[in-house]
Amino acid sequence: MGLTKGSADLGELRIRRKHENDLVVALAGNPNVGKSTVFNGLTGMHQHTGNWPGKTVANAQGYVQGSHRGYVLVDLPGTYSLLAHSAEEEVARDYLCFGAADRVVVVCDATCLERNLHLVLQILEARSDVLVAVNLMDEAKRKGITPDLALLQERLGIPVLGLVAQKKKSLAALPALLDTYVPPSSLAKVPPIHYPPPIEAALADLIPLLQAHTTERQSPRWLALKLLEGDTSLLGELQWQLGEEVLSSPTLVTALDTARERLKTEGFPPETLADTLATATTLAAETICKDVVCENASSHSKRDRWIDRLLTGKYTAYPLMLLLLLAVFWITIRFANIPSAFLSQCFEGLLEWLTRLLIHLQAPEWLMGLLIDGLLRVPLWVISVMLPPMAIFFPLFTFLEDVGYLPRIAYNLDRPFHACRACGKQSLTMCMGFGCNAAGVVGCRIIDSPRERMLAILTNSFVPCNGRFPALISLISIFLVGSGAFSGALAPLLLTLCILLGVLMTMAMTKLLAHTVLRGAPSSFALELPPFRRPQLGRLILRSLLDRTLFVLGRSVTVAIPAGLLIWLMTNLTIGEMSLLHHCADLLDPFARLFGMDGVILLAFVLGLPANEIILPIITTTYLCEGTLMECESLLEMQTLLSANGWTWATAVSVILFLLFHWPCSTTLLTVKKETGKWRWSLLAAVLPTVVGLLLCLLFTQSLRLLQQI
Repeated sequence: MGLTKGSADLGELRIRRKHENDLVVALAGNPNVGKSTVFNGLTGMHQHTGNWPGKTVANAQGYVQGSHRGYVLVDLPGTYSLLAHSAEEEVARDYLCFGAADRVVVVCDATCLERNLHLVLQILEARSDVLVAVNLMDEAKRKGITPDLALLQERLGIPVLGLVAQKKKSLAALPALLDTYVPPSSLAKVPPIHYPPPIEAALADLIPLLQAHTTERQSPRWLALKLLEGDTSLLGELQWQLGEEVLSSPTLVTALDTARERLKTEGFPPETLADTLATATTLAAETICKDVVCENASSHSKRDRWIDRLLTGKYTAYPLMLLLLLAVFWITIRFANIPSAFLSQCFEGLLEWLTRLLIHLQAPEWLMGLLIDGLLRVPLWVISVMLPPMAIFFPLFTFLEDVGYLPRIAYNLDRPFHACRACGKQSLTMCMGFGCNAAGVVGCRIIDSPRERMLAILTNSFVPCNGRFPALISLISIFLVGSGAFSGALAPLLLTLCILLGVLMTMAMTKLLAHTVLRGAPSSFALELPPFRRPQLGRLILRSLLDRTLFVLGRSVTVAIPAGLLIWLMTNLTIGEMSLLHHCADLLDPFARLFGMDGVILLAFVLGLPANEIILPIITTTYLCEGTLMECESLLEMQTLLSANGWTWATAVSVILFLLFHWPCSTTLLTVKKETGKWRWSLLAAVLPTVVGLLLCLLFTQSLRLLQQI
């Protein structure tokens, strides 16, 4: 399922050295500490991406040149501790403990150093060639937090460097420190974490038995600790690294059983040992930070706490979320129409020019129709409709992400999702689904539990993607709003209500699946509320446009080309006096009438499987009896056409309901197959929203007909 963990040798990760004396440096750290900013700032364009051997977890490598040698940086997935709960955390842990890195740089957040030291201390137990880079020193100063880095270096016994990762001058100090750093020749040092005496005694018995079987980079104390703890996710890797004969040797097995029995009698049974070890680590980090960190509440810190109370408050969180959602949709609707109309006119002019060119070249009529109306018109129409809203929506979404609001949405929605036996992180993947359901499905990788990840994947398409917004906006504006004084605010309000219906249905279906197909208790997870940050507008725009807008647009255009060709063929192939398109629509008409629609509408949904953006154009094409995909040039023109073919406000409501809940596009279904590995889950992801949509349309239509008869 999506993220998988295999047993491939992490040391065999292909390292792209430029010179023989280049060193491999692993970048580790908690999520949201600026680790990727450090990586990108140091490596620039010298980066390579791929997958870890045997795993579908992405890795990134980059190269930075120091004064004496070069360094290959390996950007590890963010993790809070070496007690891994997901495939990404297992990758980070295994590479730190068994990988081929020559150095480890742990990036910490200066504004919450105590929590970050938890990971630093755990890594120091496993290896000694560690450096600490304390990032976000400028934010710490703004919040009135002053870490004593010299004292921290003394307490940890390793080099510590302060950074502001967004400043290249500050980043240059890290390669310089790597040039001068000479790691200790031995792992024998004062342990940074002191456990209760019974645990220390047990470790003293086990360490001599492991020393002969470990390399210079492996700590026998850490290995003994992991064997005592019995971490099932690590035992397989330990067995592979040390050899089965080592772990199964009678001497070690007897000593391990004896140590566990003694710990059990002294009040440390296996079920509480992990908590005891974590508590000792937390106390060690707390003790270090008491002297290292000086905190004076600044006006900025007080302001941030006041904003947090407002955004996550019991009575203010949900109203503010709704207002923000309404504002995002209003901005998207208000400012997307003009560039969309401009692109449409430009593309129409391009098609006219190409038509004149083909006529001049005396191309046959069927070839002109195939090229212009079959292959080009649909993808160009998709671009003109999708690009402007996405170019507005995705930067707004990225802005909320960069400023730190999306984790607060996850915090607010954690309780209702937990009540559905799901994970609060599902709220983040649901938000990603508003841009693209396929991207939302891929985003479900952040959920650790396989069961909860599957819940999020199967229900992601219950929220409408960007491709459905143009049709929703058009139908709401034409049939439900009109041209009154409040029409400008009413359309975003109704669209927001549609979105809320999608969110509520997501939770309802999640709860249904959690009690039927995917039973199980919700898991716990660490949900961090990162500090509010000022986003970098240039990087924000580039990331939202290149990584999201153009990516989604390119995929939609790719699937729109064969769809346009199919539609052109169906409209131009005739059986008797009617086209194949009309024959199919007539065949579906009796079934569609039960749900308040007609055969043309239902056929448009079927043919719109490659891309939701082409559903309305298919409808208008069929009504106009044209041999090519047609777009109405104004909402008034579209209203006249649809009304002439029997549409009423009730028809529009049925279509809106089915737009909200029907099978996802083919790209999303293929993504579900890729993430889950099974076609049956893709089938279920298509059937669930379709059944819900048909039931809602049936209930609405039949209730309305019953009321009209009374």
